[in-house]
Amino acid sequence: MLVITGAHIATSDAAGTEHPDGYVVLDGNHILAVGSGPVPESYRHSADGAPIDVFDATGMLITPGLVNTHQHLYQWITRGYATDTTLFGWLTTLYPIWARIDAQSVHDSAAANLAWLALTGCTTSTDHHYVFPQHGGDLLQAEIEAAAAIGLRFHPTRGSMNLGASAGGLPPDSVVEEHDQILAATEAAITRWHDPSFDSMLRIAVAPCSPFSVTAELMRDSAALAREKGVRLHTHLAETIDEDDFCRERFGQTPAEYIEDLGWLGEDVWLAHCVHLSPQAVARFAATGTGVAHCPTSNGRLGAGAAPIQELLAAGAPVGLGVDGSASNESGRMVDELHQALLTARIRNGPLGLNARQALAMATSGGARCLGREAEIGSLEPGKLADLALWNVAGIAGTGIADPVVTLVFGAPTLDRLYVNGRLVVAGGRLQSADEDKLAAAAGRASAALRPDR
Repeated sequence: MLVITGAHIATSDAAGTEHPDGYVVLDGNHILAVGSGPVPESYRHSADGAPIDVFDATGMLITPGLVNTHQHLYQWITRGYATDTTLFGWLTTLYPIWARIDAQSVHDSAAANLAWLALTGCTTSTDHHYVFPQHGGDLLQAEIEAAAAIGLRFHPTRGSMNLGASAGGLPPDSVVEEHDQILAATEAAITRWHDPSFDSMLRIAVAPCSPFSVTAELMRDSAALAREKGVRLHTHLAETIDEDDFCRERFGQTPAEYIEDLGWLGEDVWLAHCVHLSPQAVARFAATGTGVAHCPTSNGRLGAGAAPIQELLAAGAPVGLGVDGSASNESGRMVDELHQALLTARIRNGPLGLNARQALAMATSGGARCLGREAEIGSLEPGKLADLALWNVAGIAGTGIADPVVTLVFGAPTLDRLYVNGRLVVAGGRLQSADEDKLAAAAGRASAALRPDR
């Protein structure tokens, strides 16, 4: 048992409960108790006489671990390309480079990226992997093994593309797969890897890439497969004006209308970006419980625009945060997305567009809701899993800021500790599960091998 004392605790529960001088008690991989003031006597001594660890977190803020709802881990080794272009121009630059990835490069990229996510407060990360070059090896296994080594709770998706350039799509034919091949590989991944248990560290979702890189038939059949197997659905949607124009010209509908006709709205669906949504689409998302992975830094980097987050939250739609791939968000810091989400919402909707606690809720309970895990993670409550982040909000980072949650979202906090499923993954701001220098070196070699001039 571990007792953490003396911290300001922001639980992110439904009531927004906070304990300015509180404690958290962990029993294995579960939260046993959360409260204010001194630790009750019943938690000072174990029933069997075993020693109880106590950690003094005075001067810290404790939050639930942050939940990353959209990511492309393989992109860590292709940062810095196409920095001044549109999404479609960025993709056409990078697709030929991504066509050369293999299991080793994906493992090295994912390990470094997941380590960086851990160091910036993330305890659960998704991954949307949709590039499967021929003869590249088992790329899904490569990133699953990387996540296990780093120690994060992992929700990879088996993505896909089957609409290549020769068929009117955007990706080159070298990185697309056949319809039946995709469905067979997706079903095999679910059978092999998906763990639906309460404290699962690994769950699989089904994730065709986007409306402009897959056929309508694949979208429909992927949804049917996911629902047959009881797993979730994910894709990109309404990220740019270019995509909106593409869907209107090709399908005669907006991206949101098109995807609804394909059966892709529902409580088992979360969609990345959703920058260009009409008021009608916002209402449909809320009515159907369809989630949104908001990626403010990536949307800003690519000039895609500002998503209607205030409108989605007001309507009651689930909204989480995502860093997106590191080729469109080179910093990749999970905690930074809270700050960027707040700024983006205020640029779009004015000074009341979003507040600090709404940003924290999106990064924690909102993300858990998008992934269908609100009963297990996303808030600090007895019975939930022991995923929590301890932030330094004293010292230089928090000097003069009275509110620790404001320090987290508006300021520049540093992570001291990270627990995932009760395991200490970060301590004293350093990764405990792997050697950071070795991770960086391996990712550097993988990046160098992919450079076009080699």
